[in-house]
Amino acid sequence: MIPELGFYALIIATFTALLLAIVPHIGIFQAKPTRISLAWNLSYLLGIFTAIALVSLVYSFAVDDFSVQYVAHHSNSQLPLFFKLSATWGGHEGSMLFWLFALTLWTMLFAFASRKLDPFISARTLSVLGLICLGFCCFILFFSNPFERVFPQALEGRDLNPMLQDVGLIFHPPLLYLGYVGFAVNFAITISALLSGHLDAALARMMRPWVLVSWLFLTLGIVLGSWWAYYELGWGGWWFWDPVENASLMPWLLGLALLHSLSITEQRGIFNYWTILFSLLAFSFSLLGTFIVRSGVLTSVHAFAVDSERGIALLILFFLLTVSALTLFALRVNLKQSAVRFGLISKENAILLLNILLTIATLSVFLGTFYPILFTAFQWGSISVGAPYFNTIFLPLFIIIILAMIAVLSLRWKTYYRPALLKRSLLLIPALFIAYFMIKQYVQADEGLHFNLTAYILLSLSIWLLFATVWTSWYKLSLRQLAMVIAHLGVAITAIGAIMSSYYSSEIGVRLAPNQRQQLGEYQFHYLGFKNEIGPNYTSEKAEFLVYKNQQRYATIYPERRYYDVRTMNMSEVGIEWGWFGDVYIVMGDKLNEGEFTFRLQYKPFIRWLWFGGILMALGALFATLALWRSKHI
Repeated sequence: MIPELGFYALIIATFTALLLAIVPHIGIFQAKPTRISLAWNLSYLLGIFTAIALVSLVYSFAVDDFSVQYVAHHSNSQLPLFFKLSATWGGHEGSMLFWLFALTLWTMLFAFASRKLDPFISARTLSVLGLICLGFCCFILFFSNPFERVFPQALEGRDLNPMLQDVGLIFHPPLLYLGYVGFAVNFAITISALLSGHLDAALARMMRPWVLVSWLFLTLGIVLGSWWAYYELGWGGWWFWDPVENASLMPWLLGLALLHSLSITEQRGIFNYWTILFSLLAFSFSLLGTFIVRSGVLTSVHAFAVDSERGIALLILFFLLTVSALTLFALRVNLKQSAVRFGLISKENAILLLNILLTIATLSVFLGTFYPILFTAFQWGSISVGAPYFNTIFLPLFIIIILAMIAVLSLRWKTYYRPALLKRSLLLIPALFIAYFMIKQYVQADEGLHFNLTAYILLSLSIWLLFATVWTSWYKLSLRQLAMVIAHLGVAITAIGAIMSSYYSSEIGVRLAPNQRQQLGEYQFHYLGFKNEIGPNYTSEKAEFLVYKNQQRYATIYPERRYYDVRTMNMSEVGIEWGWFGDVYIVMGDKLNEGEFTFRLQYKPFIRWLWFGGILMALGALFATLALWRSKHI
């Protein structure tokens, strides 16, 4: 009965979305305020019925209703309750329903926040959001119904994929979806601006908080996903240019460019065209990411394997929204802009350069992700594009982006202030020395590591950015300026973590029997043995290691190898001893003899700085949102 309630709620939500897409436009055309005001009520109803549908699916997981095909495929009676609930978005159908719920949640939030704004702009925006909701409602009903029954009812479920049985699954996908879908609000506001024929500073201020919050959620989702890949997949890395990771990176880069462009549009009244294009493309690439994950055209540990019919439906939806938006932009391209003069060396041009670089980075990721598909589609054979391509492209881009960020911090609107530029330039000198001694320390500790010139240049620039960001009068900063400083600190800290963990990690593969030892750099690993354990839906072999650093006891680490009965899968649960300046990381491999296993022993310097920097970026976005709220712009 509950699954049917969810299905009927989804049908009602579809009709509500249809009304929301049509009625406000009729009211605007006929100049009838009563019909225009219906946009707000319809938005709330749409959110309520979508929430009912999602709660119905969550309840079906909680009570082990295996008559629902989606529940039977992604749950099991032995699965812990919190994993059952998070399994709601652990597969294609449930994740699409959550995607729709997130979209209607953003629609309701905009409806609530826009009560005192221009009713015509707000109603048009809600109508566009209703149209997007309608597209996804129809897709779920006709191609991705999570409430489909199966008869006879399965006695037991197939269980959730063991890779997804982790706390990261509870938070990572929802944060990503909230980030992806949040760009729909800005997309809809931009469409409304194009229909009205202008985008001024007031409208830019209206758009900015929605971009900030969306980018905040997307940043947190990416950080959590990177952390999950690090400790759950067992390969010790944090980003390997997987197509699904690229799907989240592209709208993140465009959202970052949009934030900078909005800042100039709001304060200087220029770059309107950039703002509109970034706004349209940020959501379009979010839709493209949805297609990548669920179409089956690309293989990935993150992707949902679905049939081509669903992929084609998502591709049509992507093209309809994207082509329609860009066509409208082409037809309404004659926008009013302020006549503002500024020098060649100025903050305006530095931000413009930064946005161009972010655009090039996005296009590079796009080409690297989709070129293999086109190569196969034209029957030219098969080709793979991996880390060498992306690293070759991004290394020079990274250098120029760091320099552009330092320039943005040092320059003023219209022109530049030579003393400030000179002071921040001199900070490169201590950065060069510190980078040299940081690298030298790890080279001396491990004979297998060598001084790398590329790493030295990148690390020096990152430390320079850190110093240039900190070199400010903190007591004079407004909340908005503080947000900018914290976000740039996050970029510098993330860069330092990425460089050090990529170039100066130590790793060795060994086979060890109980009471054997292995040296890795400054660390000695003493394998004591293993014991068997029984979990709620798995059995495991857990090893015990004593780790010594410079002959002093440093940590006790317990790597684990689990066997999941229902899925008949083995999973390695890594053992990690974390530290601010590096992680000791152990992966347990195959069993060779009684008590003897293969192990991969690793040391990852500064890797925590990656995620700490990402959190700082999100914190900067939060402070910027609070600054807007305090200034009553929301």
